[in-house]
Order: sequence, then structure tokens, then C-alpha cells
Amino acid sequence: MISANDFKKGVTFEMDGDIYQVVDFQHVKPGKGAAFVRTKIKNIITGGQKETTFNPSDKFPKAHIETKEMQYLYNDGELYYFMDTETFEQVPFNYDQVESAIKYIKENDTTLVRFYKGNAFDVQAPNFVELLVTHTEPGVKGDTATGATKPATVETGATVLVPLFINIGDKIKIDTRTDEYLSRV
Repeated sequence: MISANDFKKGVTFEMDGDIYQVVDFQHVKPGKGAAFVRTKIKNIITGGQKETTFNPSDKFPKAHIETKEMQYLYNDGELYYFMDTETFEQVPFNYDQVESAIKYIKENDTTLVRFYKGNAFDVQAPNFVELLVTHTEPGVKGDTATGATKPATVETGATVLVPLFINIGDKIKIDTRTDEYLSRV
């Protein structure tokens, strides 16, 4: 069992016969009244999202999720194909299932795929990736003392805010959990 007070991003639990994953959460302690947990949860089977509040003492059965390393192969325009590196079985995903991770994954990259009762429902990019900057505006000299940033597009198509000294052709390290630039490689 897991209590609503222990909710974190990515936690999966069973409620009303469905399996949900916590997308976002916030512990709220108003001046008057009891504390509560405001959450945005996603049904992992249907993909539907909803916002709900819970009493911190509410308890739910934890959903047992299996995780496998899989290799991203290709996109055929509609589906994204991943291969189990042990059995060589290919699993297709639609865009909704890979939306948050695909912007940081190149072909042949290894990712984590999560399964519930044998059905794949989520693809996770590695926590840190190194990607090549393919487009960014030139930085203005003398503008760097303020810690200013500019948008940069990387080779997978994702846009990340980077410091002004980053140029096209630079390889940068990105934290995929927060979409933040970490360093130049």
C-alpha cells in the first residue's frame, strides 16, 4: 500500500479498478482546514489525465510495474518501434506513449520501457543525454554577465534553453527529467 502523502512523480497505484501514474503533485497545507495532496494523474491504460485531490492519509494498492531495457529502432510516421535487447521482440508505440521521451532519443539509443501485466505503457529517456546543437541564434558578446539564456534546437528536435556561449555544432548534456541544460561536452 502507498499513501497519498508519499506520492512522487512516476509513482503508480491502483484506484477504482484502474492503474494511475502520478504526473504532478503538490502538498498543500492551508492556514485553516486539513492538509491535502493536489495531483495530476494519468490512467496508464487509456492515457487519460485528470486532476484530483487526496487526503494525505488515503491509501492505495501499489501497482507492480516491470521495467525492461529496450533499444529505439525507428519511426514509420505513425508508430515508434522499440526492440527488447534479449529476445529481439519489437514493440510498437504510438506518439502519446513516447511523447515525453522521444524528444531526447536517437535511433539505436537504449531506453527504459515500463510494462503492467505484460502491456507496455511508458518509455523513459535516460536521465542524462548528450546531443548536438543543430540550431541556435548567435550570442551577443558582453551579454553573458546576466546569466541570460537562449533557445537551442538539438539533433532530435527538442528545444532547450542554453547559455549564450553555446553555438551550432556544440555537444551539450541535458537532464531529461527537467529539460535543463547541464554542461557543454
